[in-house]
Formats: sequence, C-alpha cells, structure tokens
Amino acid sequence: MSKRYFTIGMAGHIDHGKTTLTKALTNVDTDRLKEEKERQISIELGFAPLYEDDELQISVIDVPGHERFIRQMIAGVAGIDLVVLVVAADEGVMPQTREHLDILGFLGIKAGIIAITKVDRVEEEFIDLVKDDILGELEGTVFENAPFMMVDSLSKKGIEELKAHIIETLKEQEVRDSRGAFRLPIDQVFTVKGQGTVVRGTVYEGTVEEGQQLKVMPKGLEVRARQLQVHHKPASTAFAGQRAAINLSGVSREDIERGEVLVSSEQFIVTRTIDVAIKVVEDLEYLVKQRTPIKCHIGTAEVMGRIVFFDRNELKEESDEILCQLRLEEEIVTKRGDRFIIRRPSPQETIGGGWVIDPRGNKYRFGEQTISELEKKKVGTPVERVTAALFEAKSLSMVELSKRTALDEETLRSTLMGEEFLFYNSKEYTLKKLVEAIEDDITDKLEDFHRENPMRPGLNKAEILSGMQEMFPKSLLDFVIENGFQKEVFSRKDQYVKMSTFVPHVPKNWEKRTENLLLEIKQDGLKVRYLTDYFKDAGIPEKLTGELKRYLEEQRIIMPLDDQYYWHIDLFEEAVAKLRNHTGSEFEVGEAKEAVDLSRKYMIPFLERLDAMGLTKRIENKRVWRK
Repeated sequence: MSKRYFTIGMAGHIDHGKTTLTKALTNVDTDRLKEEKERQISIELGFAPLYEDDELQISVIDVPGHERFIRQMIAGVAGIDLVVLVVAADEGVMPQTREHLDILGFLGIKAGIIAITKVDRVEEEFIDLVKDDILGELEGTVFENAPFMMVDSLSKKGIEELKAHIIETLKEQEVRDSRGAFRLPIDQVFTVKGQGTVVRGTVYEGTVEEGQQLKVMPKGLEVRARQLQVHHKPASTAFAGQRAAINLSGVSREDIERGEVLVSSEQFIVTRTIDVAIKVVEDLEYLVKQRTPIKCHIGTAEVMGRIVFFDRNELKEESDEILCQLRLEEEIVTKRGDRFIIRRPSPQETIGGGWVIDPRGNKYRFGEQTISELEKKKVGTPVERVTAALFEAKSLSMVELSKRTALDEETLRSTLMGEEFLFYNSKEYTLKKLVEAIEDDITDKLEDFHRENPMRPGLNKAEILSGMQEMFPKSLLDFVIENGFQKEVFSRKDQYVKMSTFVPHVPKNWEKRTENLLLEIKQDGLKVRYLTDYFKDAGIPEKLTGELKRYLEEQRIIMPLDDQYYWHIDLFEEAVAKLRNHTGSEFEVGEAKEAVDLSRKYMIPFLERLDAMGLTKRIENKRVWRK
C-alpha cells in the first residue's frame, strides 16, 4: 500500500486556542513572527508535522482567526483535507467562528471535528450549554454531524484522544490525486541565506521531484526545483496533500508573489474570466448588484474583479446555487472544480463561494439561454464535457482537453475510447461526426464544381479549403482529405483533388463539334493554322474556347508549340520520334528541319517546346538530347 499524505487545518475565532492546541498536538509553536509573539495572535499561516508512520503523513496548518487576516485563513484552508473547528468552552460560538464555518462550507471541506478547548476553565454543566450553542450553529453546515472532542491544551486533557481521532478519520478518507500534473499554490515566499529563493505551499495535486523543471504561473517563469523539504527535512519527492518547501533556481525572491502557482504542466489555464456556480451566506448584510466589485480568493490568490449575473440584476438572499461569472482584474491559474470565496472589499463582508464550472469563460448574453448553457456545462458527464470541448475547438490535444474539461488523464483516456471520438495526427482528438461533416462539405463542393466545370480535372487543395479554415484547424482539414484518399472517396492528379468517380469530359452538347475540331487539326498534320481558327470553324463560342483549350491540353489531346500553334498529340509524338531517329546525340536546327521536313515557322516553336519539356537542352547553336 502506497503512503498517503494529508494536511489538516485549525480554524476558529481569535483567542480560542488554535495555536496552543496545535502546539499541544505537535510540540511545535507555529507563532514564529515577532509581531505574533508580541500580540499573541496568528498573522501568517503556521505549519507543523502532526503524525507519520509507514502509511500516513499528516501536517497541521494553524490559520489566523482575526477577521483582518481572512486572506491568510482562506489561503490556508484551501488546500486542507480535514478541519478541526476550535471553540473555547468559556466563550462559545463567536462571529469569526460563523464566518469560518461559511468559508469552510464554500471551499468544499467535507471532514471536520469540533474541538472544545479550555475545558478546565469552566464547569461541566457550562460545557453542555456550549455544546447546544454549537449544535445550533452547525445545523445545515458541513459540521452538522461532526464529532465533539473535549480538550485542554495546557493540561493535555483529551489531546491524545483528539490526535487518535484525526488519524482514524483520515485513514478512511480519499487521498488527493498524485497521478496528474503537479500544482502548488504558493502561500509563502522567502530567502534562505546561501540557498536563494524558497516557496512554500500545500501540494494540491500531482508530485514534484528534486531537479524537476517547473513554471511559476501566471507569469510563465521557468524555474528548477533545486531542493525539496517536507517539514524541514530534505525530500527527493513531494506528493499531493503534503506541505512542501521548494528551493527554486532561476528566479529571485522579488519575482514571485504569494498567490502565484508552481506547476509542472501547461494543462492549467491562465484566465481572467471564469464561469462559476456560487452560494451566498445566509445573513448577507448588503445588496449585491450586477457587476458589484468583489475580491476573489482562489487557491492562495486574492484578486479584485466583478460579479456578472445572467438571470438577475441584484442579489440579497438566495439559498439555491447561482450560475454566474467572475471577471477578474488579474490573471489566475485554475481549472474546473477549483473552489473559491468571494468577499466584498468595502464594507468588508463574505458574500459567498463556490466552484469553477469553466475556467475559459466568454461573454454571454443576459437571459435564460445562457443559464441553460451554463447548467449543461455544470452537470455534464465526461463524455458530454469532452464532446462539448471538441465541438467548440474542433480538434484538441490531450493536454488541451484536460485544460478545457478539468478531467484527469486517466478519465480522459477512458472517455476518448468511445466510438464517437477519433485520434489522428499522432497527437490530436476530434469528433467522428465532425470528420464526416467536413468530408460531406468537401464532397458537396467537389460535386458542384464537377457539375459546373466538367472539363476541369478538379480543385487544388487551397481552393477546397477556402472558407473552411476559419471554422476548422488546418491539421483536421488535411487529415479529412488524406483520409478521403485512403478510402478512395477522393483522388488526386498532380495538384488537383477530385471525386474518385469523376472523369473530366466535354459536355454532351459540345461533343460533336469538339470531335470535328480535333479531326480538322489532325488532318492538317504539322502545318496547322492558329488554334482560334479551328474553334471558329467548329462553331465553338468564344466564351467556351478558353475552358475547352485547357481541357484538351490537360488531357494531352493537343500539344502547344507556342500560344498560337497546337498539334494533335499523336502527330506531336510522331514528330519527336522521327527527330530522335534521324539525329545523333546532338543536332542543329538545319538537321532538325531536314529530319522532320518542317519550315522554320514551326520548327523553332517545336524545338523550344522540347527544351521546355526537358527532352532537349540548347547549348549555343546546338541541342543535346537528354537521357
């Protein structure tokens, strides 16, 4: 059985004993800043190792409780697997406790334990009152059925029982996914003398190895993981669920900020517009209007933006999930399913929170149609999500599909085995029905062309794809045409593409006159008149002559000497054979005239045509036969 890694969080009101409880559980004082010591409150996130054996490794985050430090609190709980909600026995539920409860619910934290602290300070009867108070506040929250643990951090009462309960709870919990691409939202950046820049955070997903090339997003800075540490101990690899410190080369402390994300893959999307599903707090104090300024906390990032509704213009109280959009002022790194909190910047208030439906939000019209489309995005199965992504983009690589659908590679590969999907070009996926639709469009275009231009051999590829490249990627169009050749739906001759069953031909109503024209040219032998004269004699209208002449040339029925004189192909080939038989490896114009019995009027154009065809090569006054 592989080792499992978890991070738990301590949350609750200021002065309810979170930091003291963390120290009692771990023997680590997480208040490390001078200011924290002086003021006896947590300002930054504190971390400590809680437990480790062959199967489990558990870390603790002590998040600040004071409302002024809500950003750090959100950054801390965004990456945790279980929350210990700390409530002091001598005070009970406080306003900050309620706000923390809301935030934990919005962030999708499902596992929780209620730790009633400072139990040695109050009588046992009072503890029962505190329990009742807490139960009333927890109704309808993720902690509704959470167990209660009575502890006192100074006397160590209940500490071992709490620790054992945390361990047993996590043993039953799903572990974070270490298979996918690595992602670590950065919550601390600092410099270690002699080592350089170090970032710290909770590994959301994937794994990172010492020496691995990474990127700091959204800036796109390329860095290398020079060294890794997990709880101040060197490590060769850090796994999803672990707290990790990573010493980075190729970047300075000033280049990186909290809120940025360290990733190993480009499958994560950089965006400013996200389609979301949100819920709002029950006791929202102020009206939220269309395009109200908001502060979005996602991962460890805090970004200003506006909320955009599509089915209302204001919001006060709403118990149902709302489908809407966040338009942010700065880029973030996110994917489908990521959780976030939105707060009013002034006056400060938690509005609500939710999850990302689509990190690639577009501009939509106000109305029910947009809500219906967002609903489809929200509930879509993997097949529906992949189908929708391919229908929109037409063709995507595995990495691009993962970005757009927020599906891991294993789920994607399983989904793409469905018969409705097609892998081509050794790297891209598309929909079979799109390939069929493109093939049908090309077929229609070629058949229309053949019907209107029966004497032409077909269309070149650029003409076929004209107008289609705005709708489909060139790689997909090329594949459809090549696939059509393999299936013998289409065929090609030189640069032209045609339906495989099509044979260029003279229209029926001009067949007889064309036969007469060719007969007359052939009867005149090598001493022909201008080609235009033959067309006039055959009664072929001027508007048709250009098309018919091209057809006769392309089908090698007549051969031009120049732009005026044309020989019948049979006679041209006889003349070439006669000239070759009656001359040596090289010859002059006089010898050629004698061999073919032609005047200079026809002989010079004839020899120049042989040069142009590569049959002969002129060297001063002589011509040399090419092999």
